Amino acid sequence: MKIIDLIKSLASSSVLVVLFLGCHLIVLGQTSEEKEILETFKNKETVVYKTVDGKELEMIIFFPDADKINKKNPWMLHVHGGGWAGGSEYKILRKAFLGTLRSLLDNGVVCATIEYRLARGNSNAYDSAVDAKDAARFLLKHAKQYKLDKKKYGIWGGSAGGHLSLVTALGKNVDFKGDPNLSKYTPNFKCIASYFPFTSCVNPDIRPNSIFGDGKLFVRLLGAPLSEKPELARLLSPTELLDKNSPPILLLHGDKDTTLPIINSIYMMEVAKEKNADVELLTIKNAGHSFSGENISPSLEELNDYATKFILSHLK
Repeated sequence: MKIIDLIKSLASSSVLVVLFLGCHLIVLGQTSEEKEILETFKNKETVVYKTVDGKELEMIIFFPDADKINKKNPWMLHVHGGGWAGGSEYKILRKAFLGTLRSLLDNGVVCATIEYRLARGNSNAYDSAVDAKDAARFLLKHAKQYKLDKKKYGIWGGSAGGHLSLVTALGKNVDFKGDPNLSKYTPNFKCIASYFPFTSCVNPDIRPNSIFGDGKLFVRLLGAPLSEKPELARLLSPTELLDKNSPPILLLHGDKDTTLPIINSIYMMEVAKEKNADVELLTIKNAGHSFSGENISPSLEELNDYATKFILSHLK
């Protein structure tokens, strides 16, 4: 059995798989804790939203309780993190997102979390963004089946998923063509909540003291060194895609983040001011990446509540 087939087999059996890709730790599959949390959600469905290169890509759709669901409901699409080459759709169950997930469902918002092609082998982050676009297109195509509103929806995610959420919503559909069967559907997100994201491939000032410090990670992100893919680098730079007509964006970032430092979000705020775009930043004091750390302020509960209120203000 090939090593990648073995990994997929183990992951599908709810076994946690840990490996090293270059110098970065990659985690695949579902942890026992995630499995236990997932089982607390009774109203959910797992569906295949596209097949690409012979691989089926799935999403989990979480539905509000029967007394809170209507004929047409607002919805949020979640894109997981994991360094672009790892992670899974189950990351929505982590502490940075779980409270908001539960609150959104309590407020009648359907939530979907997706798997996507990871930046490994012949795939890069562009393919990941195309898949996220296609996930939204799939939900628009099947809006009636899943009781979804065709106008009131947004996107969110953290770390690599925060970056991909921004690219997915801000990037022009013509630049991210995917499954021909979904091509006639054009996502138009009403809001973006992006947690501790990477925001620019083209600004070298945000790279020092981060995982992009030596530039090697661009080979994963772009499929080649940065110098060889300038146009793709622009397409995968949220700050380059931002304009005055972009949907409202909430950035949440810890001021002690050493993986993707807060300068990423600060820089996006500066660009937003220049372009007259609607972007706000919630700084989490004493927080590292994924809001790790003690005595963070606002607290996890408070920041989850803040994100929920931001999302609901644009979807209700």
